Amino acid sequence: MADVAHLPHFTLAYWCILVAVLMPIVCAGIAKAGKFDNHDPRTWLSQQKGYRARANAAQTNSFENLPFFIGAVVIAHQLQASQGWIDGLALAYIVLRIAYVASYLADLASLRSALYMGAFFVNVGLLFVGYR
Repeated sequence: MADVAHLPHFTLAYWCILVAVLMPIVCAGIAKAGKFDNHDPRTWLSQQKGYRARANAAQTNSFENLPFFIGAVVIAHQLQASQGWIDGLALAYIVLRIAYVASYLADLASLRSALYMGAFFVNVGLLFVGYR
């Protein structure tokens, strides 16, 4: 039987990538909840107002932010940064992004912008945490 202590495992930061990947899907679900035209979804979504339109915009923004976050996590791991820092920054990014989506849905534009910038700078920190 293999010694499980030597098997590769997902770090908390890798689990955060999964959460980040699921976030746009959750936003899409919020935008499309209830009455939805699945025969022409893009046209239907483009005509939405209020929280549905904001949820769709949050979905788009979540997709746009994925490459930088995934890259920053992978690079931090490759540079062998402290796992505690990687995990802490990745978790902070996820918390800020969840708050970002919530503020988008609630139409709190200034808070949303501040949370976006906070998550962006946490991501920059994550990218450079292993820099020597």
